[in-house]
Amino acid sequence: MKAGPLDRTVTIQRVTLVDDGYGSVETWADWATVPAQVVQQGGREFFAAAAVQAEQRVLFRLRWLDGVTVLDRVSYSGRAHNIIDVKELGRREGTELMTVAAG
Repeated sequence: MKAGPLDRTVTIQRVTLVDDGYGSVETWADWATVPAQVVQQGGREFFAAAAVQAEQRVLFRLRWLDGVTVLDRVSYSGRAHNIIDVKELGRREGTELMTVAAG
């Protein structure tokens, strides 16, 4: 994968359990910060739960990163993007993350 299109920096975050003294609390911790290509896929508005909801789909392409799953999320430009699909590009040349940023 050529470095040219990888012109943005994104952070992959993973949920962790932290003991706050009263029990375990789920928090998001940075797992990897990597260069990536950001491809806007569009958005939509829909009616659910008696309110209008907004959804934005964003595709992130990055060099091969082993261990990324749909349980992780991408932090980009101050916004969290939930990963809905992880694809291998080539023979472990790159990773493609399809995400949804709600709200």
